[in-house]
Parts: sequence; C-alpha cells; structure tokens
Amino acid sequence: MTKIHTTLHQPESLPQSRLPEHVQPLVCPVPLGRAVELAFLMWEKKALRPTEKFLRDFGLHTVSLTETKLMARGTGTAPAIYVASKGRQNRFVGSAFVMSDDTDLAQYKRELAAIDLNPADIPGGGRGIELLDPAGRKVWLLQGQTPVAPLPVREPVTGLTNSPNALHRVNRPLRTPIEPAKVIRLGHFVLQSVDFMSLAQWYIKVLGLIPSDVQYLADGSPNLAFCRLNLGQTPADHHTVVFVGAIEEKYEHSAYEVVDLDALGQGQQVLRAQGHKHMWGIGRHILGSQLFDYWHDPEGFEMEHYSDGDMFTSDFETCYSPLTFGSIWAWGQDAPSSMKPSKSPKNLLRVFQHLKQGRLNLGRLKLLGEALDPPARPWF
Repeated sequence: MTKIHTTLHQPESLPQSRLPEHVQPLVCPVPLGRAVELAFLMWEKKALRPTEKFLRDFGLHTVSLTETKLMARGTGTAPAIYVASKGRQNRFVGSAFVMSDDTDLAQYKRELAAIDLNPADIPGGGRGIELLDPAGRKVWLLQGQTPVAPLPVREPVTGLTNSPNALHRVNRPLRTPIEPAKVIRLGHFVLQSVDFMSLAQWYIKVLGLIPSDVQYLADGSPNLAFCRLNLGQTPADHHTVVFVGAIEEKYEHSAYEVVDLDALGQGQQVLRAQGHKHMWGIGRHILGSQLFDYWHDPEGFEMEHYSDGDMFTSDFETCYSPLTFGSIWAWGQDAPSSMKPSKSPKNLLRVFQHLKQGRLNLGRLKLLGEALDPPARPWF
C-alpha cells in the first residue's frame, strides 16, 4: 500500500454555524447596495501597445487603441473588461462594478462622498459614481450600461470526455484549435492589505458581497476572504473579489474565464510561443475549485486564465478553514515563491515602517509567517 505523505491533505473546512470557539467570524456590515457584475478593471500604463499585444495573445479582443487609451473586451456582452490609460507609471488604478437597478447611487454620495462620473467615460454608457477604497484605489459603481453582442466561441469539449465507464466520443477524434484561450469574461481580482478587516468590510458594505470561504490564522483571526456577488437564487462565482491580509497594499492578480481545460492548454502554447512570461499552472485550486494558469503581462502584473469554478446561490453558508500556503492549490506544480512576501530589504523596510506606525504588530507578523513560511510541497 502506498503511504501518503503527511503534508498531502485538504484543509478542514467548517460552516460558520459550526465554528470552533477560538475562530472569529468575519463580521459583515449592512450593505449600501448590491453589485451584480464585475464590469472592468482600470490601469495606468507607460506604454499601451505592448499591453495590447499581450492582451490579444491572452485572448481578449481590442475595442479601441489610441495614443492615450486602450480598451479590450471578452467574448461576452460586457462592452469592456480591461481599460488602460497612458500615464507616468505602471499601476493598477481600480475596479468597476455593475450595480442592481434598485441600488440607490445617491446614498453613496451622501455617506461616502462619491462623485458623479461623466457618462462619456463609461464603456457602454449609462451612469455611475466614483469612490476611493481605503487604500486610495478607484471603485466605480455603474448602472444602465448598454451590452454588446457576444463574439463567437467554440463549445466546451468537457462533455465529450471518454472514461472507462462512459464513452462519449466514438469514431470522433478530439482536435481543439491552437489559438489564444478566448476570454469570455472577467471573473475576479485579488487585493492584499495591511489592514485586512477594514478593506474587506469596506468592500462588503459598498458592494453587498457575501463571503464564500474565510481563512484564519492560528489565533482564529480572519486573514483571507473569498467573496461572491449576491445574486439571490442565481448561481454566482465562488469569488469575485478576494481580500488577503499582507505586508503591503497591493493588487495581486486578476482572473479571466475561458471555456474549458483544453482552452487553458492551447492558450498556454500560444502565450509561450509568443514569448510571454509564464508564472504558474496548469493546476486546480482548492477554494473555488478552478482550473488555472497564471501569466505575467509586459509590466509584470499577474493575470490568470481559469475554467470550471464553483458556483453558489446567496443562501450557501460561509465556510472557514485554517490559512496555509498549501491550501492555495489541490494539484499542479509548486506555487512560485513570488506568491509569498520576500525578505528583501525593501520588504523589511516596509515591515519596519508598518510596525513603527502601529499598522502591524509582531504577533500578527509571526502568525503570518507560521501560515505562509513552511513549504507546502517539500518534495518540489
């Protein structure tokens, strides 16, 4: 009998109604409104053309490219899912969400000093407001966008899989095209923060998010939250925004849905052939269950192709599990070291400043180290 290494295990996951006494539930404030779609992400780039080429190879479709602005879409009905403006630096600017028709945008102006957007600046038009999150990133809340016609994308081949007990493909070779993995839509993005709780609660209040999975440190304090949209009885992605307690305020990555595993694989071939920098994959996540493949854009920002993610209705109970580095993925290559904070002089100085300012304490820093420092797969 093969002996399984003791580090191979799934994290214990418990619903909030059965939490151990030492685990602190993530307190969710009363929402001001309800987001129903992650519309697009906003960027500033020193050069737009290298980004535009990468996005085409990544599977997006260019909507417009000028000397000052780039917009790209997926095959779905969103007018744009990626908006970049030419600027002095390469940075993540913020996010935009479509809000439910019954959300009162005026309430955000009264309570959070939101300002009106110029409809001409909104892909697809409509109306909207701009907020700044606790880290100073822009958050646009939109209503009334005009959808666009979907673009063609092949049918998934998942249902044609042959197995010993079920033959779905007889006298029919499987040949998926070698082409960019056509991105259907923008799925989620991940933000790191020194003040995890403040950031998570701000977005939950503004967007009406529901935590799907929360991970906690050894003292029981929450430090990571996968949050989904509240779509009632319509199934929603396991997560649309993820918040991670860390040593800096940082965009971590964004994720874009493709049709199936073969799209991931053929897309990887195209991106490798075009000389782009691979980061991690192909593998499968544990929380959210997505098949994944991660890439770096020309400026080093992380972007993920994914397929086959979990879907939940609004009444599914929040689950909790211990935070470990190995809980990021179920199988695949070892996660790259870049997914952990390095002990570089820059980061050491950053930690020292946070300690001095009281934004971080030694106890929490030690707990983060205990969760993330041990190797998840020692044999790699």
